[in-house]
Amino acid sequence: MTQNAPLKRRTGGQVLVDQLLIHGADTAYCVPGESYLEVLDALHDVQDRFTLINARHEAGAANMAETYGKLHGTPGICMVTRGPGACHAAIGVHIAQQDSTPMILLVGQIARDTTDREAFQEVDYRAMFGPIAKWATQIDDASRVPEYMARAFRVATSGRPGPVVIALPEDMLTDIVEVADARPYSATQAQLSTANVDALKDEIAQAKRPLMLLGGSGWTEDAAVAITRFAETNNIPVATSFRRQDIVHNLTPVFAGDFGTSTAPTLFAHQKEADLLIVIGARLGEMTTKTYTTLQSPNPDTRLVHLHPDADEIGRVYSPDLGFAASPAAAASAFGELDLGRADDWQEWCAKLHGDYLTDTDSPNGAEWELDMGVALCQIRDSLPQDTIVTLDAGNHTGWAQRYLRFGRPGRIIGSTCGAMGYSVPAGVSAALAHKDQLVLSFVGDGGFMMSGQELATAAQYGATPIVLLFNNGIYGTIRMHQERDHPERISGTTLINQDFCKMAEGYGAHAERVTKTADFAAAFDRARASGRPALIELVTNPEQISTRTTITKLRDAAKK
Repeated sequence: MTQNAPLKRRTGGQVLVDQLLIHGADTAYCVPGESYLEVLDALHDVQDRFTLINARHEAGAANMAETYGKLHGTPGICMVTRGPGACHAAIGVHIAQQDSTPMILLVGQIARDTTDREAFQEVDYRAMFGPIAKWATQIDDASRVPEYMARAFRVATSGRPGPVVIALPEDMLTDIVEVADARPYSATQAQLSTANVDALKDEIAQAKRPLMLLGGSGWTEDAAVAITRFAETNNIPVATSFRRQDIVHNLTPVFAGDFGTSTAPTLFAHQKEADLLIVIGARLGEMTTKTYTTLQSPNPDTRLVHLHPDADEIGRVYSPDLGFAASPAAAASAFGELDLGRADDWQEWCAKLHGDYLTDTDSPNGAEWELDMGVALCQIRDSLPQDTIVTLDAGNHTGWAQRYLRFGRPGRIIGSTCGAMGYSVPAGVSAALAHKDQLVLSFVGDGGFMMSGQELATAAQYGATPIVLLFNNGIYGTIRMHQERDHPERISGTTLINQDFCKMAEGYGAHAERVTKTADFAAAFDRARASGRPALIELVTNPEQISTRTTITKLRDAAKK
């Protein structure tokens, strides 16, 4: 619409859909509801420009939208109805907040004239989502929809990205207004000054054993290339935070591993040996500091440089020697061409860390277990396409993927860093819908699959073909591990009696197979890829093999000493 063009009369719902298009949104994930019928109706007119995916559960829809935000760096859009719909979708908002993912949740709301009467499905969404979203609001005036939506896109993507929740009263969406559209949004990001870069250069050049820690969101393809170039030019080893292993390719000679649930003991030791920790994009939370034990608070023994898009995050727990607000893209751009002249001095240190990573990810011998997924994944990892997308659920079973697969652009690793079960299957469906020409692998446990496995039906409906690798050991593995560590042999609440997962998947329209032996996995995997349908491979693993690094027997023995 040009500046001088006459304003068109539109419903609030139509104005909202027009704003989505103006700001570049092309997909939304939903469970339909009567509270936002006007939005659904307006979307009917733009089917050539906008795809609406109806999920089987609001949590699945929210996780699909959150995954979209991770993959594209622009807000994933989720639409749900009031009350129960919003409550179900809350998990996606929590994940987006903790994972720093741009996302917008649009919630149908009760009519304005019934507010504060405990109307049918009434919830105050500002109060409900305020603590877990970057911004939670309600649009009561249809003429202000362009204003609110422009702000929503900007808030979701600027600084530290995160979720925005907007309530949409159903009668507001039917109001007829004449209002101008907003301009397309642009995100605001912190940049490094020349003086900042000079100070960083001087600080890093003095180190004897520097270690770079990369994490967070906002890593563009160009930023990933630039930071890798800087690390390789200077022989500075690079570790990543939990489930951010795709920032640099794991086979680059500078990669040292990741700080997460499958971290090698040698990497924690190297973190203590480092005399300078350069943190870019990552928060210094439980995962990166082994529950705040590898660094001292508030003043670490190790010199610390911290660059983060949110100035308030710097010094939250650990006071840095240098701390600047900068997006990962800005930091990578500033660092990319720097040659500090110390590459020869740091070569041995860097080679040691990368060598320890390679040793830790060598294939296990597998002789002890009938199905050893470490061996199985090592057999196929070199043949996986470079752009494979891997989605991860919560649970010990993800350790096999995190430890034994190789990640790096253009491939992606997509997983909730807040430990949400039920994430991987909807995330895999979302990734496969967005990238139908790429291989998508979804890792999930038997417990997690029962929370969201029905989204395979969504994949079948829309022609997506993710492969779900379902680890079936008949227990909630992570909780059982902690149980055996703290209260050995006192099993309570962690046993699962499972159904026939293959029949379930077939009922959803998927190809399905059951694998019980290591030798059978590769062929089953090839058949799943060739099926042309969403696929599920049920992997029957031994609960004794509780993680990639220990067993239940070892946990019990250690607890009794």
